[in-house]
Amino acid sequence: MERNDNKVESLTRIRELDLPALLDAMGYPVVKHRKNNTDFWYLSPLRNERTASFHVNLLTNEWFDFGLMAGGNPLDFCLRYYRCSLPELLERFASYNDTPSLVKYDRCLHEGRVEMDSKLVVKEVRPLYAYPIKNYLHDRCISLSVAAIFCKEVSYEIEGHAYYGIGFQNDAGGWEIRNKKFKQSSSPKDITCLGNGARSVHVFEGFMDFLSYCSIHPGEPSRAVDHVVLNGAGLFDRAIPFLMTHEHINLWLDRDVTGLAYRDYALGLDSRFIDRSGIYEKFKDLNEWLVHGGEIPRLRQKLGLRTI
Repeated sequence: MERNDNKVESLTRIRELDLPALLDAMGYPVVKHRKNNTDFWYLSPLRNERTASFHVNLLTNEWFDFGLMAGGNPLDFCLRYYRCSLPELLERFASYNDTPSLVKYDRCLHEGRVEMDSKLVVKEVRPLYAYPIKNYLHDRCISLSVAAIFCKEVSYEIEGHAYYGIGFQNDAGGWEIRNKKFKQSSSPKDITCLGNGARSVHVFEGFMDFLSYCSIHPGEPSRAVDHVVLNGAGLFDRAIPFLMTHEHINLWLDRDVTGLAYRDYALGLDSRFIDRSGIYEKFKDLNEWLVHGGEIPRLRQKLGLRTI
């Protein structure tokens, strides 16, 4: 297990790299700054463009490419940029400790440069109630009764403006928040482990896929299987210690560049990992498959579940 532990440590180091320093070392200078120098804008390293639309938030050390409508942490970026597998990426960064320009991200260097009212501040947490939220769940083919078990309605503020959405809490007390228009996260960022001491565990990138799974077969006993929601594929390494306590580890990751890279990495890590994403291979994720008319009876049959 020592070899696998080294891989996990290496994944963590890449995920915690300072993103602006990494981009600078790769030859991508900042084009413009905003919000007290906490928002950096670049010409996208992932595609050709003339107007900077690649955004880096120094407070979270996360990127978002508005042309691709995709984002994440430094590890997610490196997977897209180098277009390689995780083992290949680990080999590329094997000697990163010896490279002065690649430094670890330090949140404390940036927090003093922005006013508190520009951060996401959770104001209230209550049971799901608002009709727009219920309609959003309906549009995503999520059972309201299922969502009510695992989610809350979260009211929050950003720069003095009030918003609300469906909240899913992580193990560190932070929230993943979704509504029809926005996708937000409150600090701290972490995974969500829903454990009952079962021998099998299901792994999802986001909580909408987790809710989709639960909506597909609501009769499954809560103690029959454990669940892990990564709240972003880049946090996969944090879940490994919990996952490795199980005999069967079922992967329901996204079918995009990052999700497939983590799938392949996990399958090579241990024989207990099982890829379940082939069921929705023509779609980005399980929820998109469900929204586009996924055949629930066929999925239940493949999972060995009773059709209801």
